[in-house]
Amino acid sequence: MKRLLAALQFLTILPMPRRFYPDERALKGSLLFFPVVGLLIGAAVALADRGLGHLFPLWVTSVLAVILLIVASGALHIDGLADTADGFFSVRSRERILDIMKDSRTGPMGVVAIVCVVFLKIALLASVSGAWRWWVLVMMPIAGRCALLVHLALLSYARPEGGIADIFHAGCSRGYAFWALLFLFASGALMGGMPGLLAGVVACGISLFFAVFSFWKIGGFTGDTLGAACELTELGPALAVAALLHGAGA
Repeated sequence: MKRLLAALQFLTILPMPRRFYPDERALKGSLLFFPVVGLLIGAAVALADRGLGHLFPLWVTSVLAVILLIVASGALHIDGLADTADGFFSVRSRERILDIMKDSRTGPMGVVAIVCVVFLKIALLASVSGAWRWWVLVMMPIAGRCALLVHLALLSYARPEGGIADIFHAGCSRGYAFWALLFLFASGALMGGMPGLLAGVVACGISLFFAVFSFWKIGGFTGDTLGAACELTELGPALAVAALLHGAGA
């Protein structure tokens, strides 16, 4: 239970008991529950979307659903996306990229990245309705949190100084990447059948592509690139289903 609470504390804005201070062992153990937290976030957002759908048109509920996904994590991941975009698209050396990413100020590329990803999520969700919609909303945060484990397991920590991301990395073996992918594909298959599996494949492809891109740019990962990986991988299920529905003329 302590490991699940540690995962919820780190990945969401849910209030924890005042006396709850997870130690390093609990933080490392919480990795196992990252996909579970994604499932809980997705279920909550899908349930809220179902209720809001009785009050508002589809495009409004799509906007609100994306807002809920951002708020659920305290905007932690989308902030990482902005910092990563500022650094990666600065066309600087590895060391300078890392310095730019540490700057708390958001540059123009960071703003562009946020706008593009948020608008794309809204547009994709607005194109998905009916029985498809609920499991896409559940799959999106699952995919994003599974991406965190994939990057932690496959990449090295890029900064010379330690940080909380380094603590997670020290406790994340390759087995966690396998667990993340198993959870992702099993969730997709159970909720969406073959389209769900396809959604998992697309999400996995985005995550792995960005892992390669991060390695090329800075030789590994940082806390910011983990946030970016989460936000970008969340697009996978929505992209896959929107393409399927459009191709089928639905």
